[in-house]
Amino acid sequence: MSNHDKDFSKRIARPQTLGGALGGLIKIFGVRASDADLATRWAEIMGADIAMIATLAAIKKNRDGTFNVVIRPTNPAYTLQLSYQKDEIISRINKYFGYDAVGKISFRK
Repeated sequence: MSNHDKDFSKRIARPQTLGGALGGLIKIFGVRASDADLATRWAEIMGADIAMIATLAAIKKNRDGTFNVVIRPTNPAYTLQLSYQKDEIISRINKYFGYDAVGKISFRK
């Protein structure tokens, strides 16, 4: 069949990002490749107790391969509670990546 018979004037589907197209495969094989994966799976990684009161505001990869993670509480009153859970948050992120991935955690109101 030649391309002359096909109608290319209509877009069948919107283009996807590479991460969006491979996201399912990444989840199936358990590959944790990037900080974007941390952002998309934040609630799953943190669990309901932390994900209900905090969202991931920013993440920056340092030259040494660690991440600076910025967390935004859903209510400023939760900032103190999250600061007490800082070690647990670091532990969950490090466990997810499989190495000491977190260099610094800060909170943004």
